[in-house]
Amino acid sequence: MKTGLKGSASNAAKAGRAASRALIFLVFLFPVLLFIIATDNLDSKTMARGNVQLANPEAELVRLPAPRHDSRFSLEKAIKMRRSVRQYKDSPLTLAEISQILWAAQGFTRERKEPPARWNPKYEWQGGLRTAPSAGALYPMEIYLLAGKVEGLPGGLYKYIPKNHALRKLAGADKRKALCQAALGQPQIEKAPAVILMAGVYERTSYKYGERAERYVHMEAGSVAENVYLQATALGIGTVLIGAFNDDEVKKAMSLPADESPLIIMPLGKIPGTPEEK
Repeated sequence: MKTGLKGSASNAAKAGRAASRALIFLVFLFPVLLFIIATDNLDSKTMARGNVQLANPEAELVRLPAPRHDSRFSLEKAIKMRRSVRQYKDSPLTLAEISQILWAAQGFTRERKEPPARWNPKYEWQGGLRTAPSAGALYPMEIYLLAGKVEGLPGGLYKYIPKNHALRKLAGADKRKALCQAALGQPQIEKAPAVILMAGVYERTSYKYGERAERYVHMEAGSVAENVYLQATALGIGTVLIGAFNDDEVKKAMSLPADESPLIIMPLGKIPGTPEEK
């Protein structure tokens, strides 16, 4: 009888110790489980909302003011007054002025959801037709902005995103001096409040047009540059088309992707003696 009692007590003690160990294990495990669940929920929400760096790159964009599509400054007047200007006032440009010039360069004029039939799938279709003509609507031009003195826009290097009419900041450093050095030291690049750099992606056009792509891209670059000239003139802003530079040094200074070739540099600044500032 005593032996049976001793056995029962021993078994009860073992069961108690096992229960205690299980309780201790659960006490430590419970916070871990809560952390895993919370992290899983956070990941789901992050994916749903879009991660700033990965899932939703649009969160990085600097939205530009909406461009206007009409004004009292006639096209004929802009054509007559257009000149290459290399001297600029030491005054900032406004974000609205930058917005208008970028729209004139590569902004949308009409939405088009489907890409052309001969679109290189390596590249994103932005979703619209633009202000400058492009062979096959293939749009090989990429537009960069070097901001030095632009109201409401921190200095740095930006890329224009036509589908959002926005800028994506690529670097916070002022690249105007580096670009000036790569362009044979032409001082207007460093002194201008802002500078546009146009780069061509020949692959987008050669996918359809083969060897003729190079000339088509260069034709388009000229059209974009003239749009910038005329729009800048209408805003009282001076610019000049610069093609004298070392391609490799420009690519390095601006950290351009391997498939982008620098084609045109256009500094921007208020024209000295413009009526509104006399």
